[in-house]
Amino acid sequence: MSKVEKRPDRLVVASANPDKIAEVEKIWEELGVGSRIVRGLRWKEVEETGETLEENALLKARAVTAATGLPSLADDTGLEVDALGGRPGVRSARYAGEDVTYQDNVNRLLTDMEGHSDRSARFRTVAALVWPSGNFLVAEGVLGGRITADPRGEGGFGYDSVFEVCDRTLAEITAAEKNRISHRSRALRALASLLRT
Repeated sequence: MSKVEKRPDRLVVASANPDKIAEVEKIWEELGVGSRIVRGLRWKEVEETGETLEENALLKARAVTAATGLPSLADDTGLEVDALGGRPGVRSARYAGEDVTYQDNVNRLLTDMEGHSDRSARFRTVAALVWPSGNFLVAEGVLGGRITADPRGEGGFGYDSVFEVCDRTLAEITAAEKNRISHRSRALRALASLLRT
C-alpha cells in the first residue's frame, strides 16, 4: 500500500462491464464514502495480463487513471474451486476462452465439476483505488460457498447462478441482499474503511 491521499471527490469505475459498474456504484453509494462516480468517459480496453487478482486490479486502475486524469476504482474477481485446484481463479472471466458469454463459462465450469463430490469454492475480489499521483490502496473480500450441480435463479451475472451460499445461489437472492454479503461488497467495504482512516 502506498501513501494514502485524501478521499477523492470524484472517481471512475475502471470497467467496461455494465453489470459490474452498476453493482460497484450501488455498493459505494450505500457505504456513504462521499465520492461521486463519474460515468460516460472512454478509454482504451485494458488487457488483464496480471498473474494475480491484485496485479489486474492495479493494472486497470492505473490505466484508467492515466487516461482520465481522475482517481480510478478497479477490481478483479476470481472464482476459486477447491476440486479444480483453485481454478478458474484469475482466468474466471475467460475460463471458456476469449470473447465468451457468462453462460459459456458456467457450462465449462459445470463440465469440469462432473464427478467431483467436493463442491466447495470461494469468490475472491481485490479492489484497488489509484490516484493520479500514483498512490493507491488495495483491499480484498472473500465469500465462501459451493458450486451447484445446475444453474438456479434469474438474477446476478457471471457465475452467480451456480454459486450457492446458505442454500440459495447468488442469482436467487435480491440485488440488495447480494450487495450486503458479496465478495465485491466485502472488498469495497474494506477499501472504504481504509479511506476513512
